[in-house]
Amino acid sequence: MSLANGRTYLAIPGPSVVPDAVLRAMHRASPNIYEGELPDMMPDLTRDLKRVARTDGNVAIYISNGHGAWEAALANTVAVGEKVLVLATGFFAMAWSRIAEARGIEVHVLDFGSGGTFDLARVEEALRADTTHSYKAIMAVHVDTSSSNRNEFAPLRKILDDVNHPALLMADCIAAMGCDRFEMDAWGVDVALTGSQKGLMCPPGLGFVFFNDKAADVRKGLKHVSLYWDWTQRAAPEAFYQYFSGTAPTHHIYGLRTALDMIHDEGLEAIWARHVTLAQAIWAAVEHWGQDGPLRLNVSDPALRSHAVTALSIGKPFGTQLRRWCSDQAGVTLGIGLGMANNDDPQSDGYFRFGHMGHVNAHMILGLLGVVEAGLGALDIPHKSGGVAEAAKVISGV
Repeated sequence: MSLANGRTYLAIPGPSVVPDAVLRAMHRASPNIYEGELPDMMPDLTRDLKRVARTDGNVAIYISNGHGAWEAALANTVAVGEKVLVLATGFFAMAWSRIAEARGIEVHVLDFGSGGTFDLARVEEALRADTTHSYKAIMAVHVDTSSSNRNEFAPLRKILDDVNHPALLMADCIAAMGCDRFEMDAWGVDVALTGSQKGLMCPPGLGFVFFNDKAADVRKGLKHVSLYWDWTQRAAPEAFYQYFSGTAPTHHIYGLRTALDMIHDEGLEAIWARHVTLAQAIWAAVEHWGQDGPLRLNVSDPALRSHAVTALSIGKPFGTQLRRWCSDQAGVTLGIGLGMANNDDPQSDGYFRFGHMGHVNAHMILGLLGVVEAGLGALDIPHKSGGVAEAAKVISGV
């Protein structure tokens, strides 16, 4: 017998749960793409997108996933043969660096492991050593979805300013925009990017690249940018089709419009606070379970943990066993341990992840944790019982 029948819960770190209101907005006949409601909604939609990134700059929308946004950001800023500096704290910074290499860009990587954050002294040393200013961009990930560590960008901007280095500061915000606090303009980020499928609560398929005037000027200096990836007309179109370099992703736009309405109705400050509390409830449960067993949070310092995704170590073969029990017996899908044992390992058997981003609330998190505690017991995985009660204390203390 299985208790998984009924509405399932996808607790992976993207794609995240899509609200019913977003699904209803998308469930419609194909609209007119030449005039009327759809083109008319775009100015307000782009304005509200920029509100999520906390920027007064520009935004370009692509029919793509996050990998497409990676490529778009590089296509508009770094030419073949130029250099970038990648600050890596997990799988996805390394993956972004491979996109750069495939474009003929010379990549230098500072690897800080997958459980902490940047060593700012090493970053400053690398930038001071670059006396010819050969690095055209500093690429870093705000929240690495694999390791669940969270990095700060204001200190990077301070270093760039202190050493008078002109490189663009580029932030991958795919995992956590709309979940973890991110302040593009206030933190001095020149290019930021994200996708539709996580904190923005929409299905996968849209990529967003935000950029300021400094980055726009760099684009003007490039001799060749492919027409599709060029952000120039997308950010300042004269006609509707130029937003997307062709036919619009019509139903995604309607869904995004509703998702942005939900975000701004709740308010970003309230959303960030909600994610903090729910993440702290998860951490409380995991730390309690781990007192009498192998379960550990990947990021030991709470100040460095994401509030959108949590990566956990449990040892082989428990990670896969627990994921499969939760899915098969209780209808809850946990995230695989992506690249945690080795950045070249697509799935790490001794790890798993919780996604708690976007359209998520207290009863969803308590239900998730209850299933996991049941699974730990069913599989005889050593743990200290009572983790859900510890999470409830965090929730009840609000």
